[in-house]
Amino acid sequence: MNKQLKVFFIGTYVPKECGIATFTFDLLNSVSGVHDDVHCEVIALNDPSETYNYPEEVIFQIERNRLEDYYRAADFINQSDADIVCLQHEFGLFWGNAGDYIFALLSGINKPVITTMHTVIKEPGPEYRISTEQLIRYSEKLVVMSQTAVEMLKEVYKVPDEKIEMIFHGLPDYPFNNCKKYKQKLELKGSPLLLTFGLLSQNKGIESMLEALPALVRQYPDLVYLILGATHPVIRKQYGESYRQYLTNRVSELGLEKNVLFHDKFVEKDELCNYILASDIYVSPYLSKEQIVSGALTYAIGMGKAIVSTPYWYAQEMLSENRGLLVDFGDTEGFKNSLLYLIENPEECDKMRRRAYDFGRKMTWKNIGKEYNVVFTKALKQYRPYSGTQNRFNFLPDQLPEIKLDHLKLLTDNVGIIQHTNLGVPARHYGYSTDDMGRGLAALAQLIDSQEKAEELWKLITTYMSFLEHAQTDTGHFHNFMNYKREFLDEEGSEDTLGRAVYGLGHVISCPYLSKNMRTLAHTLISKAGTQMENLSYPRAKAYTICGLYEMLRAGVDADSFESIFNSRRDAVRAVDSLIDRDTFESLFLSHADSLVDLYEANRKEDWEWFEPTVTYSNAKLSESLILAYKYTKDRTYRKAGLATLDFLTETQWKGDFFDIIGNKGWYSWSGEKPIFDQQPIEAGYLTQAYISAYEAVRVSKYLKLARYSFEYFLGRNRLQIPMYDSLTGAVYDGINCDGINCNQGAESVICFLLALSSLNKCTDEAYSTLFQPSARSEGLTKKKSLLAVNQID
Repeated sequence: MNKQLKVFFIGTYVPKECGIATFTFDLLNSVSGVHDDVHCEVIALNDPSETYNYPEEVIFQIERNRLEDYYRAADFINQSDADIVCLQHEFGLFWGNAGDYIFALLSGINKPVITTMHTVIKEPGPEYRISTEQLIRYSEKLVVMSQTAVEMLKEVYKVPDEKIEMIFHGLPDYPFNNCKKYKQKLELKGSPLLLTFGLLSQNKGIESMLEALPALVRQYPDLVYLILGATHPVIRKQYGESYRQYLTNRVSELGLEKNVLFHDKFVEKDELCNYILASDIYVSPYLSKEQIVSGALTYAIGMGKAIVSTPYWYAQEMLSENRGLLVDFGDTEGFKNSLLYLIENPEECDKMRRRAYDFGRKMTWKNIGKEYNVVFTKALKQYRPYSGTQNRFNFLPDQLPEIKLDHLKLLTDNVGIIQHTNLGVPARHYGYSTDDMGRGLAALAQLIDSQEKAEELWKLITTYMSFLEHAQTDTGHFHNFMNYKREFLDEEGSEDTLGRAVYGLGHVISCPYLSKNMRTLAHTLISKAGTQMENLSYPRAKAYTICGLYEMLRAGVDADSFESIFNSRRDAVRAVDSLIDRDTFESLFLSHADSLVDLYEANRKEDWEWFEPTVTYSNAKLSESLILAYKYTKDRTYRKAGLATLDFLTETQWKGDFFDIIGNKGWYSWSGEKPIFDQQPIEAGYLTQAYISAYEAVRVSKYLKLARYSFEYFLGRNRLQIPMYDSLTGAVYDGINCDGINCNQGAESVICFLLALSSLNKCTDEAYSTLFQPSARSEGLTKKKSLLAVNQID
């Protein structure tokens, strides 16, 4: 090999007491021991609340019942310099339905996966068939440990030959020896000494052996049957030691207390090998034929033991050509006769031992390591990763969705927007909120591009304006929550509520297609909130306020603009006197923008270009507000902070082909880990708006591309690759959780979708000619609707 090969192994790992943990450890050491230029590390699976003092090669841990850990592991693998992932697969290792949590990891990585299948099911139930077929699809190569497993994959699952590799279970390399010195070393008695080892569970079939022993003991009273191994941890957790107790009771009933020994412990590999080498005969009395591999039987073969086994699949294959004796399942008489034959025919027994030992030389870990390395090299040559972003997200539409207000109208009654739904059906007991009315007004005002559109949306806008007028208190603040009985539930809302109200009212004022009456009312409500706006302290409240005031200021609206609508001089004087003048609004606008810059400067540090020590909610609105401040003033201080923080959000959330929004389970702190779930669509909507504002401010094309990608989060360009937008109804799902989509479809989600969509729709002609080029697929579409592929971000 010309360059160092780096392999990540995924599985349980020592010191966990588990057969696959031992296998993973041995396989890693055999692979890395064959070549100096192979480097191996481990992603270890833990049971809930387990902690282990792992060796240094374990570089990541998955708590197997936490779906989020599988997603994190996928991110870790993608960001690493690993060349190959070698997965140890057994359905019970992973949580979920037939172990399907592992697919959260496999579906998200861009490295070739070599899967060692420790179980292959010949007659799978539906969930196991689905799981196996997914595993096959995500694996570049499948390694199985017997020819029987190869045939099953081909016949049952239609796996092509070239995808399957047969590599034996590995074993340590010991010389062919007699038993005496190891019996002495372990202070074991027994002539002969019979051994069964492995984690104890009912499928081991040990009771069959116990029933065969009385006849043997009568002829060979010094015979000892050693049952070595702790109870399987899953069995112990569910059933305690009931099976072991059953066996010990049966030993007493059969009078075998002097001839049967239980060693109730998990033995390390070296000690285990000593026990095997000390035994005369290894017994494998499994009760089920559906056993595709057995590490215990492999070790016994490789150490040259005489073996008596039931004919499970692996035993039939490994003990063919007279390398051991097979006895039918539960055949007590067969066990007795086979054991007598081996005891009474030592020459034939030694020949059988030698045949087993010689066969086992090809299964030593050194040879197994060589074979895995050959498979790794072959897989790397054949692997074809995704090229660009479109392959992964090839279900995305070529054009922006049409504006569809069906769901928003469904949520709106004659009071306002009902906040939440139960599976898409408006849930009235949640009532209404000023937050939704403010954002709703902003979304609707942005959609209006003609007098006809204003008339179409007049009823919705009037309803939301009526709610805000009713919600405003005598102090100028706003109540937020109202129940379905039309009773406000708070004295006043949060500062964010005030900011969102101003945000919506500012858009109403700046919309030239709305009536002067409507715009005057909006101006009046904002003016009444003037004192409250002066006293804001929370950054998001300031950001919303900046965005609302920007709409007023950019439109050139002043108190004098509304004087002519009044019928008498007295009304006009009273109305105009109640309105705040432009200079006061501008002063508020700049004051809040300056305070956000100060906040940014106070909290920024290396690798943390943000306003606060924690990134929480409505994040892009903070960046957008300063970009808008730059657009209005051309003060480059605002531009610097706005773009730096927006670029920080991009770096934090853009995964190269999709946005992985910061989850709200703990938020993202400077010194902490970014939570993946729960993701809220509002963040994608606000990102889209911020990117469009950034493009309009600095004309850098990457912001247009990012705006497109952040919007496509709604259409399926997200971690789960699931569309959140329902094109039939115009509804939007409420979020992405660790177990899938949040199927509720509330007001906030659809409003933020509309805000994002309207921002994209209002891009300039120059913007669309920069980003969206005509293609055969989109001929005949308007430039504002074409949504074609852009393969990379500048």
